[in-house]
Amino acid sequence: MKALLDFLPLIVFFYLYKTVEPTDTNHPLLQLTGAAGSDNNHVLAATAGLIIATVLVYGYQLVKQKFRLERQQWLVLAMTVVFGGVTLALSDDYYIRLKAVLLNAAFGLGMLVSHFFFNDRRSAVQKMFDSVLVLSADGWKKLNWAWAGMFFLLAALHAFFAFVFAGGRYWGEFTAFGDLIVMLSYMGIMFFVLRKHFKSEWR
Repeated sequence: MKALLDFLPLIVFFYLYKTVEPTDTNHPLLQLTGAAGSDNNHVLAATAGLIIATVLVYGYQLVKQKFRLERQQWLVLAMTVVFGGVTLALSDDYYIRLKAVLLNAAFGLGMLVSHFFFNDRRSAVQKMFDSVLVLSADGWKKLNWAWAGMFFLLAALHAFFAFVFAGGRYWGEFTAFGDLIVMLSYMGIMFFVLRKHFKSEWR
């Protein structure tokens, strides 16, 4: 249920991105926010929808989780509101395109330095998979590097689709589905490579 809620803002974003005409300056969300562009109104309307959906989803989770959010949830919420807000204020979609690049780079960097923030000096990856995998200290370090590399790869892919490939024509599609496809592919590869290291109850 939580994973579906986290994905809901992207569904809203993609729906608006694909259904709003780029030249439509009269969409209700644009009238609400006061944003308007020449040929990027589909992005602006989608950004407004993304901000509203993200605030609603994380507001609901904040109440459900007894007024606590995880660090990554705060980071996603803050970057969505800030970069989305700047995008709407300037009617310039450059900033919302940049958001996913910086967000994934931040997650990658967070993986690399995560062990500094826990008393037991375990990495974030080890904390996530310690109940599932049996690895040596060097094995955990390599797996943590691999996860950090995945987020840096996502940052590079977002930059490629947003600013390089086909003039950003397929950026919306990659933004909506790219992270999920890459992460599921990576998880499948990880489970295959580490299949002999799973604890007996998980085999």
